[in-house]
Amino acid sequence: MLKPYEENLQKIREEIYGIGEEIIYANKISLSALKENDLSMLKDVTLSIKNLSIKTNEIDNLIVKTLALYSPEAKDLREMVSYLKITNEMLRAGANSKIFVKTFRQSFTNDLDKHSILEYAIPLLKASNSAFEIAVSLLKETDDKAIEAGFRKVSVEESKTDDLYAIIGKNTLKLISKNIELSKDYFDVLSSLRRLEKTADRAASIANLILFARVGGEIEQAK
Repeated sequence: MLKPYEENLQKIREEIYGIGEEIIYANKISLSALKENDLSMLKDVTLSIKNLSIKTNEIDNLIVKTLALYSPEAKDLREMVSYLKITNEMLRAGANSKIFVKTFRQSFTNDLDKHSILEYAIPLLKASNSAFEIAVSLLKETDDKAIEAGFRKVSVEESKTDDLYAIIGKNTLKLISKNIELSKDYFDVLSSLRRLEKTADRAASIANLILFARVGGEIEQAK
């Protein structure tokens, strides 16, 4: 039987993982919508930031309560502090996913050059989703080397999103120069895609926090 502290720690991990799964599910729907060029599918993204906020607050309260009651040792304290930061990163990732869906649906009109946008938007969303999914999976990983390898994989995917977004930015400016009256729609699309890059940043931060929790080292400054 697990001790009370260990029970709380296990519950905290599971609750954070559950939030991650909700966001991953929403992101997969978004990717399918872009691949099939069917934005009506985005209506199935029911991610609620209010509900995520309530859940993360409950986890934070449990973390604080556990810290107060059980006075964990240095390693355990490091892990609990990391989880306290991870809940915030999860909430920010969820907000990015939700805003992407809302803004992209509104701005991706038939007047735009959809092919030119989707050519790089789909790989961007795919890399962003991959980074986040790998990061969330590390919550259930117990092997230090596997966590370090996972962190490197997340970093690679996050770097891809930076490169892809830069390409999209340049292409969007070219499209605007050809059709200036659609500049607002193009900029809104670009703004929505920026949220995907930000989600990958959150994934990198989560992976770094998990690495810090289990292995130690330094917490890298999130973007």
